[in-house]
Amino acid sequence: MTTMLSARGLMKSFGAVTAADDVNIEVPSGQRVSLIGSNGAGKTTFVNMVTGYLKPDAGTIALDGREITGLGPRRITRLGVARSFQIPQLALDMTALDNMLVAAACNDGELSFWKPARSPGRRARAMALLERFDLAAHAQRKVSELPGGVRKLLDIAMALTGQPKLLLLDEPTSGVSVEEKFPMMDTIAGALAAEKVTVLFVEHDMEIVTRYADRVIAFYSGRVIADDPPDAVLADEQVQRYVTGSLRQGA
Repeated sequence: MTTMLSARGLMKSFGAVTAADDVNIEVPSGQRVSLIGSNGAGKTTFVNMVTGYLKPDAGTIALDGREITGLGPRRITRLGVARSFQIPQLALDMTALDNMLVAAACNDGELSFWKPARSPGRRARAMALLERFDLAAHAQRKVSELPGGVRKLLDIAMALTGQPKLLLLDEPTSGVSVEEKFPMMDTIAGALAAEKVTVLFVEHDMEIVTRYADRVIAFYSGRVIADDPPDAVLADEQVQRYVTGSLRQGA
């Protein structure tokens, strides 16, 4: 199995705060990995370094065997890394389909994109993704009319318009009701399986982590403190103490 993402010796500090402390992570192609940790543990810093929003102070990052350390976000996107956000980044006054078409054009690097964005081939690809995410019925609705869960699905579908090798999801179920979270993740998992994309997702809901991750990487104070299948990580004493809170301090 090939290595899709390789991070070695990553270091990042903000003044006196160490946000990444010798982080070493290897992710095989096709794996679904959850990143867990309390706020400030280093998860977002790691994601921002992989996607080019932050440059590491030391260490290297490689995508599918190619070093991407320090490249900008646009360059990294075009090399095959996509990202969705905790708060969906959408054009509210445009339809769901037009959001998809603009995302596809941007991923292709077309600056005057509107006319080519509407090409039959790109439209067919966009509609196929909307169907995969159960969003076809919303294609002609303005995003401002869509409920929060549908917007999150649309944001992820848009990230796939560039056919990435690696997809990073930031808390895909945040703000979604208890009744909706599992059906929503089933939809996401099914759509991503069809794309055969390697996935890293930041998540605070341990039920989601246990059910949908092949592997869990736990962060604390800028370090990786556990990296194993979900059951092993969630049983780890340091994870219970510093991440899930199931082990009382001082116990």
